[in-house]
Amino acid sequence: MKDLRIVFMGTPDFAVTILKHLVENNYKIVGVITAADKPAGRGRKLNESAVKKYATSVNLPILQPTNLKNEDFTKELKDLNADLQIVVAFRMLPKIVWQMPKYGTFNLHASLLPEYRGAAPIHWAIINGETKTGVTTFFIDDKIDTGEIILQKETFVSETETVGTLHDKLMFLGADLVEKTIDLIETQKVTTTKQPDLEEKSASKLNPENCRIDWTDSLDNIYNKIRGLNPFPAAWSVIINEGEEITAKIYAIKKETELEPHNFAVGKIITTKKELKVAVTEGFIIIDEIKLSGKKKMDAKSLLNGYAFSAESKFV
Repeated sequence: MKDLRIVFMGTPDFAVTILKHLVENNYKIVGVITAADKPAGRGRKLNESAVKKYATSVNLPILQPTNLKNEDFTKELKDLNADLQIVVAFRMLPKIVWQMPKYGTFNLHASLLPEYRGAAPIHWAIINGETKTGVTTFFIDDKIDTGEIILQKETFVSETETVGTLHDKLMFLGADLVEKTIDLIETQKVTTTKQPDLEEKSASKLNPENCRIDWTDSLDNIYNKIRGLNPFPAAWSVIINEGEEITAKIYAIKKETELEPHNFAVGKIITTKKELKVAVTEGFIIIDEIKLSGKKKMDAKSLLNGYAFSAESKFV
């Protein structure tokens, strides 16, 4: 039985996979709420969210409110007569919205709550060197990511994981967890666990400041930070080369631990014809993929073919 009338709320690709899974498994999606179209690019052409593009392709009704408390929107939402609302990577909902359906509103969050509440849980799990993370479904309440937990599923985080690979892993894990959560709610077998008041590991919003590389940090911390921001939004730094300052985004990397301390200054760039590496306190970060400001992203070997680093060049 898949009789529940469901309203789905989400915006990015992560949410599309979950919505697609529900549609393909014949759940009754009576409406989709997503972000309003935004102007983007040089032509300022209106850009539709990933969720809107998918919902349009399968003819689902779409609402794009700018104000979730707006009376016209809340009336349209009520008219959809949903039994349950599901939120995946959307925004904080007012009480009038999350309390509306008979079975309430649940959220899928990409961490093992109560750890990593907030906007960027997948990034911070890798940046902080976690070896496991997961996904959680919980009923929404009036705070951010604090509601009662319904289900959780763990997964291993490998030493070479990037935010890109972990994002996709959690996306598919999340689709299964959302389906199990709906089935528990529909059969009235759902039980919940109250979250402890834990705020040790937060997943605060990413910004240019916290995405900048601190080359004086430990080798492991630098390595974790770069892979935790690869491929989006990407860790960045400034290169000083021949007196010029160039902004660089760094993507794929490896780390090289030195048994004996080296004598290079922190941030010094060392190159061969094929290799680009940076000296740090306990060894080197080997850069495999990089994007200099004004150039396209390329592998280190391609960059070294056409760009010369001076003997004094360094990252700062």
